[in-house]
Amino acid sequence: VQLQASGGGLVQPGGSLRLSCAASGRTFSSYDMGWFRQAPGNEREFVAAFRRSGSSIYYADSVKGRFTISRDNAKNTVYLQMNSLKPEDTAAYYCAAHTGGRIITSAVGSPGAYNYWGQGTLVTVSS
Repeated sequence: VQLQASGGGLVQPGGSLRLSCAASGRTFSSYDMGWFRQAPGNEREFVAAFRRSGSSIYYADSVKGRFTISRDNAKNTVYLQMNSLKPEDTAAYYCAAHTGGRIITSAVGSPGAYNYWGQGTLVTVSS
């Protein structure tokens, strides 16, 4: 499985960006997909996840109400719509896929639960 993230850039505080992550593979609809981010000097942290079934979506508290994760199985793509961006959202954003059995709920936000990663796309929020 190959993941290609795009859509990062420089945006002013309060602005919006939409990240995309295109996945290879014929069974994208069976992947749990997640977005993580990592700022310089910080550990990689969970942002959002979308279960393969589409029945459950999860967000980090820091982005709830501002970010929206979605997926288009016909296009093998997962999106992250980011609104009301803040300087503290500045980071490299990574998409990730879990292609094995169902992730237990308590592990959805754990980077170790995902077995494929994209290359990251940089988001900078600054005036």
